[in-house]
Amino acid sequence: MMKPVVGMAVLALLLSACSEEPGSRGWCEDQAERDKGQWTGEDAITFAKHCVFEGSNIGSKSWCEALDDKPKSDWSTNEATAYTQYCVL
Repeated sequence: MMKPVVGMAVLALLLSACSEEPGSRGWCEDQAERDKGQWTGEDAITFAKHCVFEGSNIGSKSWCEALDDKPKSDWSTNEATAYTQYCVL
């Protein structure tokens, strides 16, 4: 039998696997429809950074090109993961 703590961790992992990458096109669309009063500070920062200007969202052509121009040693772990997911595959 699975312990409750382990079960909750598994559930959280499964739910996070289904959610959109913050800053991706789908995430931006979801946030735009969501009540702004429910946003966290991080949501607002991510929305401003990736969703306000067309083509700046994670996975867009211009976002991939911008990372191509950025030295890979300056990439964050999240950028490397998102680049692999959206720009390579």
